[in-house]
Amino acid sequence: MGTSTNGFTKTGLRRLRDVLERHVASGKIPGLVALVGRGKETHVEVIGTMRHDGGPPMRRDTIFRMASTTKPVAVAASMVLIDECRLRLDDPVDPWLPELAGRRVLKRAGGPLDETVPARRPITVRDLLTSTCGLGLDMTDPGSPMMSALFEQGVYEGGWLLPAPDPDEWMRRLSGLPLLYQPGERWLYNVSDDLLGVLVARVSGQSFETFLRERVFEPLGMKDTGFHVPADKIDRLPPLYAPDPGTGEFVVADEAEGGHHSSPPAFASGGGGLDSTADDYHAYFRMLLNHGRHGTRRVLSRPAVELMTTNRLTAEQLAARETWARNAVHLSHGQGQHGGWGFGMAVRTYRGDFAPVGQFGWDGGAGTTTYADPVHGLVGILLTQTGMSTPDSARAINDFWTTLYQALDD
Repeated sequence: MGTSTNGFTKTGLRRLRDVLERHVASGKIPGLVALVGRGKETHVEVIGTMRHDGGPPMRRDTIFRMASTTKPVAVAASMVLIDECRLRLDDPVDPWLPELAGRRVLKRAGGPLDETVPARRPITVRDLLTSTCGLGLDMTDPGSPMMSALFEQGVYEGGWLLPAPDPDEWMRRLSGLPLLYQPGERWLYNVSDDLLGVLVARVSGQSFETFLRERVFEPLGMKDTGFHVPADKIDRLPPLYAPDPGTGEFVVADEAEGGHHSSPPAFASGGGGLDSTADDYHAYFRMLLNHGRHGTRRVLSRPAVELMTTNRLTAEQLAARETWARNAVHLSHGQGQHGGWGFGMAVRTYRGDFAPVGQFGWDGGAGTTTYADPVHGLVGILLTQTGMSTPDSARAINDFWTTLYQALDD
């Protein structure tokens, strides 16, 4: 397979670059940054330009909208509080999130919002961490009264899946809606991740971003990660493109200057609000592979990392999650076949492609993917600025993972 370079074959790495270059040359993706890390070896590919019409070339330190790839990183804040016994897995969240107390639950998930029964028990910290609190985006029934209400009442902005108001107002709006399912009953997407951010802020007495920065980002040297891109770095943020699904024509969904990520948001979204770089994310996922350590410093305990990165769902919950994955808009062209879910991230519980059981991470609707593989000691990151409304970024992501595993020298 060619001469080895610390865990990868040179032939395999050349093939990886060739595959990624073809995706950029197709005109479907303006540019990308790919990083693969194994042991002490880190290999980076930087291909294409920042804009569809040319402009500056992509850089290794280009900042990308991480979208849902935010989730595996943002959840670390909750785990820090659990490590310190300031939160406990089975504590009800009512003392910190009183808006979630005494909830009503829909008699039928797709039914009218006024046909409800009492919740059988309070929502717990564990329910939020496993995305089973009873609130979420149900992609299997996008036209349901509950899904419509989430957008009509301004809980989420249409198209962005990001909270619009500040956390207290967001909680007030959310408190007026029933739960879709009983607490702990069913896995649902996204809302739990945003609730965790509010929980962390109220328990710690700091803003969610400040807590993440002080307890996770700074210890890991993640200097370019945050919930907006400051003015002195905005030239490193490319536009986000959302190709028209019918014609494939590039449409700018979010410009850099003056866009969604150019100023601090009212709500720092743990579900999809982070901006970051390939190297910053590599530091985080390498810490997870190192059981919570970064060099000589411990960021998370070993048990906390094990909880995050192993499946936490029951067989019934897993079946519902697989159904969701087949219907999710930003995964409809992508991988989607993982099996399990830990805390804030997917965990592979069966082998459906080249990746082994135990691989963990997640994808983002803005064309991003990050996974770690404890079997091979591998981290893989691919960042694009092309949303997954068309299959182009998802195909590049799939080809990236297939080629990456072919490049391993084992």
